[in-house]
Amino acid sequence: MTNNATMKSKQSVSDINQTKITSLDVAKRAGVSQSAVSRVFTVGASASAKTAEKVQNAAKELGYRPNRIARSLLTGRSHMIGLVVAYLDNYFYPEVVERLSNALQKEGYHVLIFMVAQTAKNVDKVVEEILEYQIDAIVTASVALSSALTEKCENAGIPVVQFNRIQHHPSFASVTTDNYLGGRLIAQHLIEEGFRSFGYIAGWEGASTQRDREAGFSQHLKENGFNISARAVGNFRNEQAQNAARTLANYSKIPEAIFVANDAMALMVMDVLRFEFGLKIPDDVGIVGYDNVPPAKLASYDLTTVSQPVSLMVEKTVFLLMCYLENRLIKQNEIKLPGKLIIRSSTRKKKVGRNEGI
Repeated sequence: MTNNATMKSKQSVSDINQTKITSLDVAKRAGVSQSAVSRVFTVGASASAKTAEKVQNAAKELGYRPNRIARSLLTGRSHMIGLVVAYLDNYFYPEVVERLSNALQKEGYHVLIFMVAQTAKNVDKVVEEILEYQIDAIVTASVALSSALTEKCENAGIPVVQFNRIQHHPSFASVTTDNYLGGRLIAQHLIEEGFRSFGYIAGWEGASTQRDREAGFSQHLKENGFNISARAVGNFRNEQAQNAARTLANYSKIPEAIFVANDAMALMVMDVLRFEFGLKIPDDVGIVGYDNVPPAKLASYDLTTVSQPVSLMVEKTVFLLMCYLENRLIKQNEIKLPGKLIIRSSTRKKKVGRNEGI
């Protein structure tokens, strides 16, 4: 008898588990209406704390999970944000992805990450795919969209926020630091440190960040009677940055200071100059990067750089997204934040105390 009762009990539990639990089941268990259940599980909808507690307890007991896909068909909103990134080998972007995902989750949204090469053709192909996922908005980080795809996003009513890039378009928003000013600050610092010949290792030349950093650096040098005497392109890629370092090191006269368009490349450049060419930093050559990624602070690099305010950049990106998605007025769709020059030993020629920022 006991064995039979146990078997019947197991069958009963099995039957329950195999039954698809619906919001109506939860409503009956909680003693509320089906619409109340819907409100509890809908971001932004109102439900009393007492009702929410009843519904959540009932859902937990029954093992109920809301069907987000079905809800998106009803509401026209997937609560998914597409994030397009060109690379994650730059220490800057993994931190951005983590912070952005966490911030959007607090707003009830989830992030779908799509990796893509930097060229417009590859970006367009991936974004075409993203649109098939019925995402609510797109964030582009380190990539640019073609004019054709720009128009397609606009016609589909999909807002686009650019992170760490500027692609001027009335329907696009952007969040960047003032890269032009950052370039000027670097040039000013190097001149004040006594450097008199200057090299530059560029990032991907299709990027606004690359262009603005180099433009600010070059212009400030020019205003003070100097210029960039040696230049190579690293394309924001480790191997290409190493080759760019070799190019500059093989000049008849290596520049006294080199500005590298981002920290990830600057670390590669430092290693090549030290271990392949036996150069001392900063005695033989000073090195500056951009971003202030965690390895830049290590004693083995101690890299002078411009710090980007990642937390504030993410905050502003989420703000712009919510404005678009909630139909709020945006007074300024291009947000430019100040960076901070962090001076470390990679450029300290003078025998003075260390200064962690100006």
